[in-house]
Amino acid sequence: MDRLYREAEVATEKYDGAKEQADRAARRLNALRDEAARRTDRLDSAREALGSAAAAQYRGGGIDPSVQLLLSSDPGRYLDNAAFAERVDSRQAAAVARVRAQLREIERLRGAARVELASLTSKQAELRRQKRTVTEKLSEARRLLSRLTGSQRAELTGAAGAGRTSRSAGRGVLGAVSASEAAAEAPDGRAAAAVAYAYGKLGSPYVWGATGPDAFDCSGLVQAAYHSAGVSLPRTTYAQIGAGRRVPRSALLPGDLVFFYSGVSHVGIYVGNGQMIHAPNPSAPVRLAPIDEMPFAGATRVV
Repeated sequence: MDRLYREAEVATEKYDGAKEQADRAARRLNALRDEAARRTDRLDSAREALGSAAAAQYRGGGIDPSVQLLLSSDPGRYLDNAAFAERVDSRQAAAVARVRAQLREIERLRGAARVELASLTSKQAELRRQKRTVTEKLSEARRLLSRLTGSQRAELTGAAGAGRTSRSAGRGVLGAVSASEAAAEAPDGRAAAAVAYAYGKLGSPYVWGATGPDAFDCSGLVQAAYHSAGVSLPRTTYAQIGAGRRVPRSALLPGDLVFFYSGVSHVGIYVGNGQMIHAPNPSAPVRLAPIDEMPFAGATRVV
């Protein structure tokens, strides 16, 4: 079951990352389409103005300018009008150049939109692949869980109840640090606020892909905790480990992010005394746990 949950969590982090990228691609695609639509409206207006000017020229043309000068009853006025017409022609040439530039820009935007659409389609396919992987791993884990005896299931989930009790029990179960003690030892107010948020979510269910407020996966809990403190963190464990200053295990303080496994596929929030709060897996809710229960991969202090 541990192996299946780890494999599901790896796929969950990949799913979370693909979803984040797909959401960004969708926003960029919509923005490109909106901008192309606005420029197309402006282009249509410019074309209409050029068409009107061309029609007026056609109606007023047909006689050679030198003949018009000879036949004019007021040659001076004719010459003034001709100079004005040349200026109009110059402005029209500039208008035509602007229309051509608008056409090129619209085509560029449409090309960029096609690229974003291809990217979005690729990310959506990746989402479907990772979702299938997560679903298969969790289904297999549930089948294993259903074959456990009642006492085995109690042993598996017993630490979760201990985590919930520790919210008000101070240094009771597992030698856990209380919420107030952890906040007091945090390096700054943001870390203290994130720790307080995490304590407030003890007992919340694990749901893969969830970022709260009522359910979480491991990186979703970390992101939500720091969001409550006004800090924007990336969505996945792979990105979160680079979102601050790396600190050695010996220098951990409450609020530090602690990462596990060689692929950095799990994360928790350190709260002191060798303990963290994390969202373990679907068989156990958000809980307090010792950081040495999993292979330690590194730690980051959010700055």
